[in-house]
Amino acid sequence: MAQLDRGTKIYAAVLGTIVLALIFLALYTPPQVAHLNDRLEADAQVGSFPYPFRVLRASNGVAVMSTPRSSAVPVAQVLGKIFPELGNADPASPLFRELQDKLASTQKRAKAIVLKDPEIKRVQWELDRDWLSAHGITLPPSQH
Repeated sequence: MAQLDRGTKIYAAVLGTIVLALIFLALYTPPQVAHLNDRLEADAQVGSFPYPFRVLRASNGVAVMSTPRSSAVPVAQVLGKIFPELGNADPASPLFRELQDKLASTQKRAKAIVLKDPEIKRVQWELDRDWLSAHGITLPPSQH
């Protein structure tokens, strides 16, 4: 087997370090975010809900949380993915209204759990584009 010259060894070591750092950054969850998500998962209502409400990031007293709800996406599409038993129920039906209320109350409870943390003063919602796309919901282009 051929020996690597000194420059190639240094290059490989630097490249390996960069790759490891990128992997670490991609997988790292700050302790405060992990703690808040643990609290959400431990709650009976939020933890068992079919959509995983999660804290994405937190800084300066603001927790950014994921949500499947948006004025850009019809609620019937979202509810149908969260609750497959809804089928094509009429939006005026009691089942539709009940499940819509369940989504709203669970999101409200998730927010309340996060706001119990003394370091969090406000929750900002961010549309969970990845979850919606993974569930076959077409989204309008991002407004960034």
